[in-house]
Amino acid sequence: MTQALEEKIYTPDEYLDRERTSATRSEYRNGAIIPMTGGTPDHNELAINLAVLLKSALRGKPYRIFGADQRLWIDQPKLYTYPDIMVVEKPLQLQMGRSDTVINPCFIAEVLSKSTQDYDRGEKFSAYRTIDSFCEYLLIDQYRIHVEHYAKTATHQWLLSEYDDPNITLSLQWLEAELKISDLYDNIDLDPKNQQ
Repeated sequence: MTQALEEKIYTPDEYLDRERTSATRSEYRNGAIIPMTGGTPDHNELAINLAVLLKSALRGKPYRIFGADQRLWIDQPKLYTYPDIMVVEKPLQLQMGRSDTVINPCFIAEVLSKSTQDYDRGEKFSAYRTIDSFCEYLLIDQYRIHVEHYAKTATHQWLLSEYDDPNITLSLQWLEAELKISDLYDNIDLDPKNQQ
C-alpha cells in the first residue's frame, strides 16, 4: 500500500464522500485514506479463478460471492476496505444507512503482492478477525504456488494450513467446499525461479 494522501484525519463520512466521486478506490484506516494500487494480470486472474471456483462449489447454497469492488466495513478498528474475494452468508447485512457496504463476510481471500503481503497477513487479518461472522481466510501467492488457509477453530483460535503442491485439494471447512490448487493457479505464468 502507498502512504496516506495527507496527514489529515478524515471522518468515515468524509471518506465515503470522496470515494463516491473518486476515479480510484481507497481504503479508510481509522481516519487515514490510503490509495489502493492496481493489481497485476496474475493477481486479477487468481481472484477471478477463485471466484469462479467458489461460484461453482457454492451453487444452491445460501451464500453470495463478491469481488474487489465490494466495500467492507469493520467497526473496530474503523476500516473500510475492498477484499479481493468475499463470501457472505445470506441474508446479506449492510452497514446501517448504506446500500453499498457489507459487514458480515464469513470467508475472505487476498491475493498477495510484494507491497501488501505484510499488511494482509498482519494488521488487516487482525481487523478481519474482529468480525463475528468471519471464519476462513485464504492468502494466495501470485509469484509461486503457495496458499495459506486460516480456519477458525474457536474464539481467538485459528488453524493454519499451507499448500504448495498443485495436485492437492484444499477443503474449506465452513463453506463445505473443495478447491483444487491446480484449478486456482490455472493460466498463471509463474516464474520458475520463484518455485522453491
